[in-house]
Amino acid sequence: MPTEKELQISPIVTESLVHNTKALSNLQSLTASLFGVAAGILGLESYGGFLFYIVFTLLTAVLIYFLRVAPESLAAGKPVLDTSRYFRGPLELWTSGLMGGFAGFILTWTLFYGLVRA
Repeated sequence: MPTEKELQISPIVTESLVHNTKALSNLQSLTASLFGVAAGILGLESYGGFLFYIVFTLLTAVLIYFLRVAPESLAAGKPVLDTSRYFRGPLELWTSGLMGGFAGFILTWTLFYGLVRA
């Protein structure tokens, strides 16, 4: 939790946090659907499909972190892997995608699996 002095020097703007959370949610929903398409076309079943989703969702979070969050955090002198400056909580970037896009992944996975295997 930032101290009062840190908040005065570098304030956290609520509108920016909301915007970042919305952008992250939209990106994760879109990529989850794309991962469902890929898993369906590849014909993955059962645990293989779920493992595919988990690995690629975490890979997406890592890419977002290293391409967008890390350069700004390092420039601001913040600790590595601390995303609380840009999102509501320190783990939101890493964990919100797993459940946020899960339904879209399942729907597109089953749809494209059925289309390819029919």
